Amino acid sequence: MASSTGEKGLIVSFGEMLIDFVPTVSGVSLSESPGFLKAPGGAPANVAIAVSRLGGRAAFVGKLGDDDFGHMLAGILRKNGVADEGVNFDKGARTALAFVTLRSDGEREFMFYRNPSADMLLRPDELNLELIRSAKVFHYGSISLITEPCRSAHMKAMEVAKEAGALLSYDPNLREPLWPSPEEARTQIMSIWDKADIIKVSDVELEFLTENKTMDDKTAMSLWHPNLKLLLVTLGEKGCTYFAKKFHGTVETFPVDAVDTTGAGDSFVGAFLHQIVDDQSVLEDEVRLRKVLRFANACGAITTTKKGAIPALPSDSEAHSFLKDKKKRQTYLKFSKLCCTASPCQL
Repeated sequence: MASSTGEKGLIVSFGEMLIDFVPTVSGVSLSESPGFLKAPGGAPANVAIAVSRLGGRAAFVGKLGDDDFGHMLAGILRKNGVADEGVNFDKGARTALAFVTLRSDGEREFMFYRNPSADMLLRPDELNLELIRSAKVFHYGSISLITEPCRSAHMKAMEVAKEAGALLSYDPNLREPLWPSPEEARTQIMSIWDKADIIKVSDVELEFLTENKTMDDKTAMSLWHPNLKLLLVTLGEKGCTYFAKKFHGTVETFPVDAVDTTGAGDSFVGAFLHQIVDDQSVLEDEVRLRKVLRFANACGAITTTKKGAIPALPSDSEAHSFLKDKKKRQTYLKFSKLCCTASPCQL
């Protein structure tokens, strides 16, 4: 439910926003691609826009280059109804770029240009603390933990949000090539693990963090911590598994013709947070939680049917129409191919 004033709860997303360059054709290497589509991206920003697209209130906190790309991205946030009071600009560093290879199955591989990029240079003293304190949900990833000063800014923002009573949502969104080593990635990702109220990982991230190839409930529960309210593990074509304090289970995904999995996991997360921000009792009610996860799966599935993340994020009406109308879902399915709502490379 919304506040007594009728205003919806604010979801503040912290981290990186960048430009993805996506090949115009799938199944070729970067050097073989005849051209690229310029697409705004960055998991935390995608989550914020996913929330807003569904009718929720969202804000983004991060740093962009004081360049054409940076100002374009800030404009995209505003155009999509995301508050940008938490956005800073750096005159000495460029906005991050990522070239994305689309395989024939719609999955992706990345090559990043950020050495350093502006998002890595966000300082604690640049944070809009008033905005962060107003969040009902504070969402973040792990890329902002890689280097200073952004790591310190991340820690400060998380601390301020928690003290103000926000629900902390963590999606590590592992990008292993960005880390100095796998060991450093595990150490830093896990360094803030016990602070989060909600954690979402993919099956690949689960294997990476636990160093265990056995994908079962025991392995997943090894990531549980006493203050955690919900652990979500996404399992590709098998959907997602959820673990709460008193119950656990699996919610299946939807069959669609996946064209590009970019942003589908962020769509899933944004939809989930949008559904629970004003009624967190859902986290303790398995029947209602399963409905929320089904809605989130639908949003992720829809997102895979178009190229690029932000243009493909569904509206609330589109998501509900997809869920209610089986014939409508058939329009997303050219052949029987399970969607990548929870595939490791998009989540």
